[in-house]
Amino acid sequence: MVRLREGLDEDLLHKELEELGISGAVVKIVNPWYFRKKGSGSWIKIGESQDMEENFPVRWDTSGLENGSYEILGLMHVSIMEHETEHIIARQSIVDVTVAN
Repeated sequence: MVRLREGLDEDLLHKELEELGISGAVVKIVNPWYFRKKGSGSWIKIGESQDMEENFPVRWDTSGLENGSYEILGLMHVSIMEHETEHIIARQSIVDVTVAN
């Protein structure tokens, strides 16, 4: 079992929102996690988390996977309400991992 986590850089978030011309209240942050065998085109969802205090943790059970190189994708979504309009922005983080069961 592997525990995946990703921190939120709030200063970077506010800077990017400003650059995008988006203001308003952050109403939801969710981070779905995916994996794929290195070189594969499709991602398989591991799970998702809204637990910002624990850095959006998800447990990944690799016991059913063959040993080898994989990629992990964290795709953080932030929902912002600006008056009556909801904006959703996303930021991806991809890391290479080696599974050795």
